[in-house]
Amino acid sequence: MKTPDRSVSRRSFLRATAVAWAGIHAVPRRAIGAPPSAALRLGAVGVGGVGHNQIRHCVEAGFSVAALCDVDSVFAAKTFNEYPDARRYRDFREMLDAEDDRIDAVYCGTPDHTHAIISLAALRKRKHVLTVKPLTRTIREARVLADAARAAGVMTQMTASSAVTESGCRTCEFIQAGLIGDVTGVHIWSDRPIWPQGMARPAGVDPVPATLDWDLWLGPATKRPFIERWPEDAMGVLGHGTRHARPSVYHPFNFRGWHDFGTGALGDMGCHHFNTPRRALKLGAPSAVSATCTRVMDETWPLGSIVTWEFPAREGLAPVRVTWYDGGLKPPRPAELESDRPLPGMGILYIGTRGTLLGDGADGVPRLIPEERTKTASLPEKTLPRSKDLYREWIAAIQGGAAPSEHWPDCGAPLTELVLLGNAALRVPGRRLDWDPAAMAFPNCPEATKLLTPTYENGWTL
Repeated sequence: MKTPDRSVSRRSFLRATAVAWAGIHAVPRRAIGAPPSAALRLGAVGVGGVGHNQIRHCVEAGFSVAALCDVDSVFAAKTFNEYPDARRYRDFREMLDAEDDRIDAVYCGTPDHTHAIISLAALRKRKHVLTVKPLTRTIREARVLADAARAAGVMTQMTASSAVTESGCRTCEFIQAGLIGDVTGVHIWSDRPIWPQGMARPAGVDPVPATLDWDLWLGPATKRPFIERWPEDAMGVLGHGTRHARPSVYHPFNFRGWHDFGTGALGDMGCHHFNTPRRALKLGAPSAVSATCTRVMDETWPLGSIVTWEFPAREGLAPVRVTWYDGGLKPPRPAELESDRPLPGMGILYIGTRGTLLGDGADGVPRLIPEERTKTASLPEKTLPRSKDLYREWIAAIQGGAAPSEHWPDCGAPLTELVLLGNAALRVPGRRLDWDPAAMAFPNCPEATKLLTPTYENGWTL
């Protein structure tokens, strides 16, 4: 491993890889990919928990599982047992080296803080890559991965709820047909977090299980001792008084609540919720972002938050404000909503000059409110192509089809960046941050700008 730089430089990365990837731009995608008749071989990293289900979706789409890698053999056991012929690894670098000529694609389902190092290592091997949302923990990493995917000429995908599903396409058709007039406001709310946030690090140290490689799990993050469980007296104050079913401090699952490892409620769910409004309203870079939240903690994301992005007029569309709510917070009830009809646990409101659309859940088809308007309105025809699922999109792209809907340069990276801008605002709540996307900076807040580039430790670099 290299001696660690204290920050990751996108410019130095591109210089270092320019020679290795010289000429790739001229190679047709079919030459890099596989013909439709070939069985595509998958190497998967981070295969426990959600990874188990997503690997199964890859198999259903047409992949064969050639290799599996996880730092925790107990957490990964269900997946290991389901694919007994797959070769097993603990270190993703060893898997990529040993399997270089035996896999075509890589799945990355690890905690957020290791997405970039694993995904980039796979791209350097010119493998097609599927990474769970959010694509990265920081904006700098997302931009590096987008550039690397573009340079490598491979097909990439991110596991966000697609804007080209039936619900996503129907939303776009409603809005772009002018069903509710000019959209000037969007409100999105989530039922997350369902893991500990807004907490101080518990005291103590626990023995690392023999089945877990804690150093590999930490990867580029600052070293810290392993702690297995939250103390009992802390569990009752999490999540508005409810006890969490998963008492782990970091691993598994609860990495989401920590700055060093996860991206909180917004990072975990934002790519699902923002994907369709981003497409429907042609949202590019916002001009500003701001946030308010519950108590600010040094190491964990807040228990509840409200974040607002301000988008200027674009392509003939009116300026729009998009506001996110989590931790049990919701937008004000629309006046048009029936008095006996509650807002759903998570959902989305599109506020237009001629009406309001209400969507139930992360990916539900929105309906005009009051409901009577949906029954009487003249709805636009279905004109946009639909996708079956993101896994079949990905495999079709590898076999020579169109780029998938969440291809990193086109969607995965800019969508992740949009969400992570909100996380930057959560670190300096109460301030309106002006955004300069070309400089990748908040000109009026150098403190927040520093949060956009990760600090890598323990010998790791991109």
